[in-house]
Amino acid sequence: MKKIIFLGSILISMVFFSCNSDKKQEEINKITLPKIERDLKEVLKDGKLRVSTTYSGTSYFLYRGSPKGFEYELLERFAEYLNVELEIVVANDINNLIPNLNKGKVDLIAHGLTITSERKEKVSFSEYIYLSHQILVQKKPDNWRKMKWSSLERSLIHDPIELINDTVSIRAETAYMHRINNLSDEIGGDIIIDTLHGSITTDEIIKMVVDGKIKYTVADDNIAKIVSSYYPILDIEVPISFSQRNAWATRHSSPLLLKELNKWLKEFKKEIDYYVIYDNYFENKRDFRRRIKSDFYSANGNTISKYDELIKKESKKIGWDWRLVTSLIYQESRFDPKSNSWAGAGGLMQIMPATAKELGVKNRKDPTESVVGGTKYLSIIWERFEDIEDSIQRKKFTMASYNCGHGHVLDAQRLAKKRGLDSTKWDDNVEKIILELSLQKNYNDPVVKYGYVRGIEPYNYVQQIYERYDHYKKFIKE
Repeated sequence: MKKIIFLGSILISMVFFSCNSDKKQEEINKITLPKIERDLKEVLKDGKLRVSTTYSGTSYFLYRGSPKGFEYELLERFAEYLNVELEIVVANDINNLIPNLNKGKVDLIAHGLTITSERKEKVSFSEYIYLSHQILVQKKPDNWRKMKWSSLERSLIHDPIELINDTVSIRAETAYMHRINNLSDEIGGDIIIDTLHGSITTDEIIKMVVDGKIKYTVADDNIAKIVSSYYPILDIEVPISFSQRNAWATRHSSPLLLKELNKWLKEFKKEIDYYVIYDNYFENKRDFRRRIKSDFYSANGNTISKYDELIKKESKKIGWDWRLVTSLIYQESRFDPKSNSWAGAGGLMQIMPATAKELGVKNRKDPTESVVGGTKYLSIIWERFEDIEDSIQRKKFTMASYNCGHGHVLDAQRLAKKRGLDSTKWDDNVEKIILELSLQKNYNDPVVKYGYVRGIEPYNYVQQIYERYDHYKKFIKE
């Protein structure tokens, strides 16, 4: 009988489960799982799709101020297809993905879970997102470039059977662990499993092999290929599984959501867009190498842009979260100090010439002058909305005014009040009215003093800044 040794905890134990005890445990799990009555109908009614994914260099991350990732880009399109808002919940521990789904904390798991019989007992899988197979990740000798080919070959494992009595480091309760367990049975020898915490991403574990902190790990081939393109010292030539399907998952009690997801997936996978997205994250080695070197890649530190310290300093003066101001600046200029708009606005914070003169900004393209002047202007507008008690709503009115002008926002407030809406709330009240100020019958209303405004611009402006701010809060510490 084989033995599996688990390291990484104070106690090292061996537990053997019979088929009967497994079945009993599954029955207990089914009984104790809460019944969550939330399916497609509830998602559409709520207008929000809650999704759990992981923070990694392929699924979901922040790069140069913008959220990115294979799962993230697909989710954006699926949420748009459903016409709902996307709310992402990052799983800090991969082992929490399925429990959080079945507890009703999210509606969907958007992560490349390998479809297994054991997992099918707990969740319902979608059509597969992509195919992969598991490979062994090992490190070549440090002087591998100077070695003879024959010597290099002798230094590496070429067959999984060579892992007998050796150690492989992997996260617990993953498809990788199940595969190593099965592999031990197949080769008739003991493979020592060093269990790693579920909060460590596959990218980070592979980097641990590079740094010599662990000897071997297991990864899906598409992830290993893209990471090894930056670390040529890695060898990823030894397969340890056949081709496997990787998919998203819903609760068993959400069959209609699953049906709609599968309908969308089948059609989307026929489009070029799907393959472009997949290639961007799993095949584009040049882009990956550029990203992993960047200071503005969230996995490398608590940085959004090279202007962070300046923005922090000026945001503190006006009492705003610097990440919110940074999101606004990204919206204005994508952090390009030389940016100019068709209307004549310029610089990081896209200040108009007349406004720059009033604020004492002499060179709008100078980052310091732009941020100092722009935040000062935000503070001036903020003071004009002193009757709005809710600070979040007040910030949204301030940002809308920054975008389209204070007078147009006042018009929207007056028209909202006339329509019986709350003129002190931007969300679902004044934002609806500002959209209507592009229609003649509305901008000709007697309470409207400043006339036509293309309302979709301030509407999207505020919404997109806050959406991006939510991403920043997930990745960047305050």
